[in-house]
Amino acid sequence: MDYEVYWHSSAHVLAAAVKRLWPDVKLGIGPAIEKGFYYEFYGRTFSKEDLERIEEEMRKIIKEDPKFIRKEISKKEAEKLFKDEPFKLELLRKMEGEKVSIYETGDFVDLCKGPHLRSAGEIKHVKLLRVNAAYWLGDEKNPMMQRIYGISFKTKKEMEEFLRMLEEAEKRDHRKIGKQLDLFGLYELVGPGLPILHPKGMTMRKELVKLMREVNDRLDFQEVYTPHVAKCELWRRSGHYKAYKENMFIFKVNKEEWGIKAMNCPFHIQVYKSRARSYRDLPVRYSEFATVYRREKSGELSGLLRVISLTQDDHHIFAREDQIKEEVEKLVRASMDVLKGIFKMRVKVKLSTKPEKHIGSDEIWEKATNALKSCLEEMKVEYELKEGEGAFYGPKIDFDAMDSLGRWWQLTTIQLDFFMPQRFELEYVDKDGSKRRPVMIHWALLGSLERFMGVMIEHYAGKFPLWLSPVQVRVLPITDRNVNYGRKVWGRLKSKGIRAELDDSRNTLQYKIREAQLQKIPYMVIVGDKEEKGKSIAVRDRSGKTKYGIKLNDFIKDLLKKIEERSV
Repeated sequence: MDYEVYWHSSAHVLAAAVKRLWPDVKLGIGPAIEKGFYYEFYGRTFSKEDLERIEEEMRKIIKEDPKFIRKEISKKEAEKLFKDEPFKLELLRKMEGEKVSIYETGDFVDLCKGPHLRSAGEIKHVKLLRVNAAYWLGDEKNPMMQRIYGISFKTKKEMEEFLRMLEEAEKRDHRKIGKQLDLFGLYELVGPGLPILHPKGMTMRKELVKLMREVNDRLDFQEVYTPHVAKCELWRRSGHYKAYKENMFIFKVNKEEWGIKAMNCPFHIQVYKSRARSYRDLPVRYSEFATVYRREKSGELSGLLRVISLTQDDHHIFAREDQIKEEVEKLVRASMDVLKGIFKMRVKVKLSTKPEKHIGSDEIWEKATNALKSCLEEMKVEYELKEGEGAFYGPKIDFDAMDSLGRWWQLTTIQLDFFMPQRFELEYVDKDGSKRRPVMIHWALLGSLERFMGVMIEHYAGKFPLWLSPVQVRVLPITDRNVNYGRKVWGRLKSKGIRAELDDSRNTLQYKIREAQLQKIPYMVIVGDKEEKGKSIAVRDRSGKTKYGIKLNDFIKDLLKKIEERSV
């Protein structure tokens, strides 16, 4: 079932319940969202007890079963109707035309385009989830609203399944697991949205970068390094200053504007322009693991998933038009190999077209969009068309990956860009000696390393595959007299490049095992008198299965094979 209308109607019932309980509270907006709905209010800070009261009042309204009645009225009538609702009046002033639509639900009236259910009684099961603070219309200059989130379903089974998944998602919250496993931290003194990776988190990041460098080598990318700031003249030329300025950090030096890097493409263009290019040189492929900085609203920041500083695995290809198909196909295959082949995630593909805010002519947009579309169709890749969701400089192919809880994450993107080469007057000399303009292909496989790490933490619930685990083995001597043997085993593992730790504390073996399990370490190597005498080890995996009498060399050989294969 398409729940958008159902959830939008539920938001109106939520607002009706709040106005019944606290008539002086002012109304904001209340849309359906991807999973559920919310409504914003001003004039009260809601407690957990308040949510329980509101939920109960919603059930009363649902039982009364008032109809959703749509009416068209003039703007002047609407202004009188909402004279005590300042946020509704602000929305009214921005609306075009002389008439607007309202919806009546019993004694509650809202400014709304609809559509809605026939009546509130069609809503069967409702649950309020949480309340967050959010700036009105997302602008930090505006008042802070209280946003109440909720969910509703037609059947009890759907509600129970949703709440079960919600509980599991809370257990997998990457912020909780990140703290438990000592992967990263967020510090008030540093600032919101600026995560610091701890040594174990950095180990994960290094493994992801290692994977990407292997992919880059196979695809013949050359790695570059670019600075973190540039004069705003660069961003004006690229179009970012006009289209993206509100998301950039701009500052002045000697009356000249500079910008902290939000994108890498203008820098890579400078490398391409550093010397003359022939048609024989193309395609030219650059890659960079570059940290960029983007201004995000504080209410939207979330652990590693939404940050101010993010590191992109960024790639740019400068190619002839006749090379587009081959290059895009390579990127599509590489993206599938990593997301489906290595991380075993289900993938769906989207083709996003010209957005309302864009640069360049419609003719070139159509040419670029058709080029991407034909690539996908010739490769027989199923895709969903997303009208108006492309980048401001070109259409794009996006890859969404499903995690183990069935949630979709937008990760990989391939963007085709005819405009940036025009703006920077990029050239190459063709066969006949004429000067031609290359096209640019932008590619980010993992997207943001921070965000990808957050997704992986929740996808695996911290139980990472061996190759990605910050600690792969923990050696556990049973008694103090076994510590020397344990230290030899630990040293041997480390000499082979295996990330191993030695727990030589005086705690009991049971306690050591429990600690290793809480840290979600893939393997525990247990050594006691029997193992020391037989020059062997006992191996316990994190599921609790233990094998005895294992030769250390055999264990190392098996581990190295699994690490090399990146098996899950």
